[in-house]
Amino acid sequence: MHIKKWILGAVTVFSCAMSLSARAADLLDEIIQRGTIRVAVPTDYPPFGFVGPDMKAQGLDVDMANLIGQKLGVKVELVPVTAPNRVPYLQTGKTDLTISSLGKTAERAQVIDFSIAYAPFFDAIFGAKGNPAKTHADLAGKVIAVTRGSMQDQELQDLAPKAIVQRYEDNNSTIAAFLSGQTEFFASGTPVAAALTQRNPKLDMALKVVLANSPCYIGVRKGQPKLLAKVNDIIRDAKRSGKIDELSVRWMGAPAGDLPE
Repeated sequence: MHIKKWILGAVTVFSCAMSLSARAADLLDEIIQRGTIRVAVPTDYPPFGFVGPDMKAQGLDVDMANLIGQKLGVKVELVPVTAPNRVPYLQTGKTDLTISSLGKTAERAQVIDFSIAYAPFFDAIFGAKGNPAKTHADLAGKVIAVTRGSMQDQELQDLAPKAIVQRYEDNNSTIAAFLSGQTEFFASGTPVAAALTQRNPKLDMALKVVLANSPCYIGVRKGQPKLLAKVNDIIRDAKRSGKIDELSVRWMGAPAGDLPE
Protein backbone atom coordinates (compact mmCIF):
# COMPACT_ATOMS: atom_id res chain seq x y z
CA MET A 1 0.00 0.00 0.00
CA HIS A 2 2.76 2.43 0.97
CA ILE A 3 4.68 1.63 -2.24
CA LYS A 4 1.57 2.30 -4.35
CA LYS A 5 0.98 5.64 -2.59
CA TRP A 6 4.63 6.59 -3.09
CA ILE A 7 4.46 5.73 -6.80
CA LEU A 8 1.19 7.67 -7.20
CA GLY A 9 2.70 10.65 -5.42
CA ALA A 10 5.83 10.53 -7.54
CA VAL A 11 3.79 10.37 -10.74
CA THR A 12 1.68 13.32 -9.61
CA VAL A 13 4.75 15.45 -8.78
CA PHE A 14 6.36 14.48 -12.10
CA SER A 15 3.20 15.35 -14.03
CA CYS A 16 2.94 18.75 -12.32
CA ALA A 17 6.59 19.47 -13.02
CA MET A 18 6.15 18.54 -16.67
CA SER A 19 3.06 20.73 -16.91
CA LEU A 20 4.87 23.73 -15.40
CA SER A 21 7.87 23.11 -17.62
CA ALA A 22 5.72 22.96 -20.75
CA ARG A 23 3.91 26.12 -19.72
CA ALA A 24 7.19 27.94 -19.08
CA ALA A 25 8.53 26.86 -22.45
CA ASP A 26 5.44 28.15 -24.26
CA LEU A 27 5.05 31.65 -22.84
CA LEU A 28 5.05 33.24 -26.30
CA ASP A 29 2.27 30.88 -27.37
CA GLU A 30 0.42 31.62 -24.13
CA ILE A 31 0.64 35.37 -24.79
CA ILE A 32 -0.74 34.94 -28.30
CA GLN A 33 -3.57 32.70 -27.07
CA ARG A 34 -4.32 35.04 -24.18
CA GLY A 35 -4.41 38.01 -26.54
CA THR A 36 -2.61 40.20 -24.01
CA ILE A 37 1.00 40.81 -23.03
CA ARG A 38 1.76 42.15 -19.54
CA VAL A 39 4.67 44.60 -19.59
CA ALA A 40 6.35 46.18 -16.57
CA VAL A 41 7.00 49.89 -17.20
CA PRO A 42 8.06 52.83 -15.02
CA THR A 43 5.60 55.63 -14.27
CA ASP A 44 7.96 57.84 -12.27
CA TYR A 45 10.96 58.05 -14.59
CA PRO A 46 10.57 60.52 -17.48
CA PRO A 47 11.17 60.35 -20.36
CA PHE A 48 11.08 56.53 -20.14
CA GLY A 49 7.77 56.30 -18.32
CA PHE A 50 5.55 58.79 -16.50
CA VAL A 51 1.92 59.75 -16.01
CA GLY A 52 0.74 62.43 -18.43
CA PRO A 53 -1.90 65.15 -17.93
CA ASP A 54 -4.56 62.64 -19.05
CA MET A 55 -3.43 60.34 -16.21
CA LYS A 56 -2.23 57.74 -18.72
CA ALA A 57 1.28 56.29 -18.82
CA GLN A 58 3.52 57.62 -21.57
CA GLY A 59 7.20 57.69 -22.47
CA LEU A 60 9.80 55.81 -24.48
CA ASP A 61 9.34 52.54 -22.59
CA VAL A 62 5.57 52.74 -22.95
CA ASP A 63 5.91 53.30 -26.69
CA MET A 64 8.28 50.34 -26.91
CA ALA A 65 5.81 48.13 -25.05
CA ASN A 66 3.02 49.18 -27.40
CA LEU A 67 5.24 48.50 -30.43
CA ILE A 68 5.89 44.93 -29.25
CA GLY A 69 2.19 44.39 -28.58
CA GLN A 70 1.37 45.70 -32.05
CA LYS A 71 3.90 43.41 -33.73
CA LEU A 72 2.61 40.40 -31.76
CA GLY A 73 -0.98 41.31 -32.55
CA VAL A 74 -2.04 41.42 -28.89
CA LYS A 75 -3.27 44.02 -26.42
CA VAL A 76 -0.78 45.54 -23.98
CA GLU A 77 -1.39 45.54 -20.24
CA LEU A 78 0.98 48.06 -18.65
CA VAL A 79 2.08 47.13 -15.13
CA PRO A 80 3.61 50.05 -13.18
CA VAL A 81 6.86 49.13 -11.39
CA THR A 82 9.69 50.78 -9.47
CA ALA A 83 13.40 50.01 -9.76
CA PRO A 84 13.41 47.51 -6.85
CA ASN A 85 10.46 45.40 -8.05
CA ARG A 86 10.78 45.42 -11.85
CA VAL A 87 12.95 42.25 -11.90
CA PRO A 88 11.02 40.34 -9.17
CA TYR A 89 7.73 41.00 -11.00
CA LEU A 90 9.23 39.32 -14.07
CA GLN A 91 10.67 36.39 -12.12
CA THR A 92 7.42 35.65 -10.31
CA GLY A 93 5.25 35.78 -13.42
CA LYS A 94 3.41 39.01 -12.63
CA THR A 95 4.66 40.34 -15.97
CA ASP A 96 5.76 38.79 -19.26
CA LEU A 97 8.38 41.43 -20.08
CA THR A 98 10.13 44.26 -18.27
CA ILE A 99 10.67 47.44 -20.31
CA SER A 100 11.85 49.82 -17.62
CA SER A 101 15.14 51.54 -18.58
CA LEU A 102 16.76 48.29 -17.50
CA GLY A 103 20.56 48.06 -17.67
CA LYS A 104 22.37 44.76 -18.10
CA THR A 105 24.51 43.49 -15.21
CA ALA A 106 26.13 40.13 -14.49
CA GLU A 107 24.03 39.84 -11.32
CA ARG A 108 20.75 40.41 -13.16
CA ALA A 109 21.79 38.07 -15.97
CA GLN A 110 21.82 35.22 -13.46
CA VAL A 111 18.07 35.55 -12.87
CA ILE A 112 16.63 36.99 -16.13
CA ASP A 113 17.56 37.15 -19.81
CA PHE A 114 18.10 40.33 -21.81
CA SER A 115 17.11 41.38 -25.29
CA ILE A 116 19.42 43.39 -27.51
CA ALA A 117 19.57 47.10 -26.57
CA TYR A 118 16.69 49.35 -27.63
CA ALA A 119 17.74 52.74 -26.21
CA PRO A 120 20.89 54.61 -25.07
CA PHE A 121 21.36 55.68 -21.47
CA PHE A 122 24.17 57.50 -19.66
CA ASP A 123 24.34 57.32 -15.86
CA ALA A 124 25.75 60.37 -14.09
CA ILE A 125 25.95 62.44 -10.92
CA PHE A 126 24.13 65.78 -10.98
CA GLY A 127 24.56 68.76 -8.69
CA ALA A 128 24.56 72.54 -8.55
CA LYS A 129 26.25 74.25 -11.50
CA GLY A 130 28.87 75.86 -9.28
CA ASN A 131 29.80 72.64 -7.49
CA PRO A 132 33.46 71.81 -8.34
CA ALA A 133 33.11 68.00 -8.35
CA LYS A 134 34.51 66.47 -11.55
CA THR A 135 35.79 63.00 -10.70
CA HIS A 136 34.71 59.94 -8.74
CA ALA A 137 37.26 60.83 -6.08
CA ASP A 138 35.61 64.24 -5.62
CA LEU A 139 32.47 62.47 -4.41
CA ALA A 140 34.12 61.17 -1.22
CA GLY A 141 32.16 62.35 1.81
CA LYS A 142 29.44 63.89 -0.37
CA VAL A 143 25.77 63.04 0.20
CA ILE A 144 24.20 61.60 -2.94
CA ALA A 145 20.58 60.56 -3.47
CA VAL A 146 19.97 57.43 -5.53
CA THR A 147 17.09 55.05 -6.23
CA ARG A 148 17.52 51.76 -4.41
CA GLY A 149 18.29 48.83 -6.71
CA SER A 150 19.03 51.00 -9.74
CA MET A 151 22.12 50.77 -11.94
CA GLN A 152 23.34 54.04 -10.42
CA ASP A 153 23.14 52.50 -6.95
CA GLN A 154 25.52 49.70 -7.94
CA GLU A 155 27.82 52.06 -9.86
CA LEU A 156 28.16 54.36 -6.87
CA GLN A 157 29.20 51.43 -4.70
CA ASP A 158 31.85 50.45 -7.23
CA LEU A 159 33.12 53.84 -8.36
CA ALA A 160 32.61 56.11 -5.35
CA PRO A 161 32.71 53.85 -2.27
CA LYS A 162 33.54 56.78 0.03
CA ALA A 163 30.44 58.76 -0.93
CA ILE A 164 27.54 58.99 1.53
CA VAL A 165 24.69 57.35 -0.36
CA GLN A 166 21.09 58.06 0.62
CA ARG A 167 18.79 55.46 -0.96
CA TYR A 168 15.15 56.10 -1.86
CA GLU A 169 12.44 53.69 -2.98
CA ASP A 170 11.48 55.45 -6.22
CA ASN A 171 12.85 58.01 -8.64
CA ASN A 172 10.50 60.83 -7.64
CA SER A 173 11.72 60.57 -4.04
CA THR A 174 15.35 60.56 -5.19
CA ILE A 175 14.91 63.73 -7.21
CA ALA A 176 12.82 65.38 -4.47
CA ALA A 177 15.64 64.79 -1.97
CA PHE A 178 18.03 66.77 -4.16
CA LEU A 179 15.55 69.53 -5.01
CA SER A 180 14.69 70.04 -1.33
CA GLY A 181 18.35 70.29 -0.35
CA GLN A 182 18.48 67.03 1.61
CA THR A 183 21.39 65.88 -0.56
CA GLU A 184 24.12 67.70 -2.44
CA PHE A 185 23.88 65.47 -5.50
CA PHE A 186 21.65 62.86 -7.07
CA ALA A 187 22.49 59.95 -9.35
CA SER A 188 20.33 59.28 -12.39
CA GLY A 189 20.31 58.99 -16.16
CA THR A 190 20.95 61.92 -18.48
CA PRO A 191 17.47 61.62 -20.08
CA VAL A 192 15.84 62.00 -16.67
CA ALA A 193 17.91 65.07 -15.88
CA ALA A 194 17.11 66.53 -19.30
CA ALA A 195 13.37 66.09 -18.66
CA LEU A 196 13.76 67.74 -15.26
CA THR A 197 15.55 70.74 -16.77
CA GLN A 198 12.94 70.99 -19.51
CA ARG A 199 10.20 71.31 -16.92
CA ASN A 200 12.20 73.85 -14.91
CA PRO A 201 14.70 75.76 -17.12
CA LYS A 202 15.88 77.89 -14.17
CA LEU A 203 16.88 74.87 -12.09
CA ASP A 204 20.44 75.14 -10.75
CA MET A 205 21.64 71.73 -11.90
CA ALA A 206 24.35 70.34 -14.15
CA LEU A 207 26.05 67.05 -14.94
CA LYS A 208 29.07 66.70 -12.67
CA VAL A 209 30.49 63.17 -13.02
CA VAL A 210 29.71 60.43 -15.57
CA LEU A 211 29.25 56.99 -14.02
CA ALA A 212 28.66 54.76 -17.05
CA ASN A 213 27.14 54.31 -20.47
CA SER A 214 24.45 51.74 -19.79
CA PRO A 215 22.05 51.11 -22.70
CA CYS A 216 18.54 49.89 -21.97
CA TYR A 217 17.48 46.27 -22.56
CA ILE A 218 14.19 44.42 -22.32
CA GLY A 219 14.04 41.87 -19.51
CA VAL A 220 12.73 38.40 -20.38
CA ARG A 221 12.02 35.56 -17.96
CA LYS A 222 14.59 32.76 -17.93
CA GLY A 223 13.80 29.74 -20.10
CA GLN A 224 11.86 31.68 -22.75
CA PRO A 225 14.00 31.37 -25.95
CA LYS A 226 11.01 31.76 -28.30
CA LEU A 227 9.83 34.97 -26.66
CA LEU A 228 13.38 36.34 -26.42
CA ALA A 229 14.04 35.64 -30.12
CA LYS A 230 10.76 37.28 -31.11
CA VAL A 231 11.49 40.40 -29.05
CA ASN A 232 14.96 40.64 -30.61
CA ASP A 233 13.47 40.31 -34.10
CA ILE A 234 11.06 43.17 -33.35
CA ILE A 235 13.86 45.41 -32.07
CA ARG A 236 16.09 44.64 -35.09
CA ASP A 237 13.25 45.41 -37.49
CA ALA A 238 12.58 48.67 -35.62
CA LYS A 239 16.25 49.61 -35.90
CA ARG A 240 16.29 48.92 -39.64
CA SER A 241 13.08 50.86 -40.26
CA GLY A 242 14.23 53.85 -38.24
CA LYS A 243 11.53 53.39 -35.58
CA ILE A 244 14.09 53.10 -32.74
CA ASP A 245 15.72 56.37 -33.79
CA GLU A 246 12.28 57.95 -34.09
CA LEU A 247 11.40 57.01 -30.52
CA SER A 248 14.79 58.19 -29.24
CA VAL A 249 14.43 61.57 -30.98
CA ARG A 250 10.90 61.99 -29.67
CA TRP A 251 11.71 61.28 -26.04
CA MET A 252 15.45 61.95 -25.67
CA GLY A 253 16.14 64.59 -28.30
CA ALA A 254 18.66 62.59 -30.31
CA PRO A 255 18.86 59.38 -32.38
CA ALA A 256 19.68 56.16 -30.56
CA GLY A 257 22.91 55.68 -32.51
CA ASP A 258 24.82 52.41 -32.67
CA LEU A 259 23.26 50.25 -29.96
CA PRO A 260 24.96 47.01 -28.86
CA GLU A 261 23.53 43.61 -29.68
